[in-house]
Formats: sequence, structure tokens, C-alpha cells
Amino acid sequence: MNQHAGPEGRPLLPVASLEEFFRDSVDAALAANHVIVGCDTSCYVVRLLTLFARADACHEPGAGARHRPLALMLADALDAPTSEERAVSLQRLGDVALFTAGFFAETLRDRAVGLDYYVNMGGGAYRALATGGRSSPRIAALAAIFGELAAKFMAVVDVLNEVRDCARGTTGQDVLRLYETWACTGSARAGRLLRQAGVEPSQQARSPRVH
Repeated sequence: MNQHAGPEGRPLLPVASLEEFFRDSVDAALAANHVIVGCDTSCYVVRLLTLFARADACHEPGAGARHRPLALMLADALDAPTSEERAVSLQRLGDVALFTAGFFAETLRDRAVGLDYYVNMGGGAYRALATGGRSSPRIAALAAIFGELAAKFMAVVDVLNEVRDCARGTTGQDVLRLYETWACTGSARAGRLLRQAGVEPSQQARSPRVH
């Protein structure tokens, strides 16, 4: 049987499912970045990636290739008539922020809000879900996962950055982009890659923006 090749000439290895691909990729990225999360949390992240792999899953109907602004998602949650609807809006906010920060961080560089905004908003949404009471049995069952995602949001973003770069077959790193990411968010992965490139990030350079 002939084996197809990818855009850079590497063989394309068949996988049984997209979820299996993300499971292997997330496990490898967790190990590479020395990030430890619970099995339920890693499974949640894998399912999130599998869902958002569909181009329309992260975007709002009629908005083209864009998601609803995070501030409006937060407003939806605050204005929700029931605790369950509030939880659904907060979960959507956390999920979209995590996926966007993990896979499209470079597109945030020229926007009015940057990567740190997504980290703060997403982490805050998950934290509210973990500590804001039990609106339903579903939320109660996921509370520990939301709590871990809130506590380790930037670390999980680093993991998704690794998954993204491996999926793209990236071999080089944009040092300026890495330095900007590190200075803005304190990303452990960005710091590690900067050191591998011979750049020692200075703590004095960190100046997170406030939104």
C-alpha cells in the first residue's frame, strides 16, 4: 500500500480517529512541557480539541471565521436568567479562550486585546465554574476539572502551543514572538524555548497588560 506524504515530504501516519490523534498529541505535549494534570482534565482538553477541530464549532453563526467577543460572552453569563444558563455561557467562554490562546496566539498580537487577556478571561471563567456553586449535576461533575484548568490555564495553553507546532511540523521558532509571549504571560514553554535559542529572559522585562 502506498503511503501518502505531507506538505513537507514527511509520511502521513493514519490514525483511527481525530480524538486518538489529539490524545497522543496532548499526552506527548504534557510530557514535553512537564505539565501534570488529572486524567479527567486531559480527557476534557482532548474532547475540546476534537470538537473545535470543526471550523464552525468555535465560531458564532453569521460571524464568519470569528468567535463572539469574550466580553460579550461574560455579559451573557452575568445576564443569564438561570444558574445553568450562566454555567453554559461561562464554560463556552473558558473553552473558546483556551482554544484560541492555545492555537491562535499569533493572531492576537495585532488585536486590541492580547494573549494575556484570553488567559485572564478563560481562567476566570473556569474558576467561577469551579467555585460558584453547583448549578446542576453536570457542573458538579466537572467542578474539579474546571478548578484545575483555572489553576493551570497558562500551562495548558503551553501544551496546546506544543500540539499546534507539532501538527504543523514547525522546526524553527520566532524568537521575538516567543519573547513577547513570555513577557506578557510568563509562559514556561516560551521561556524554555527562548533558553534553547540562547536567549535568557529577564524578569524585569515582564510587563503584563491590564485590561
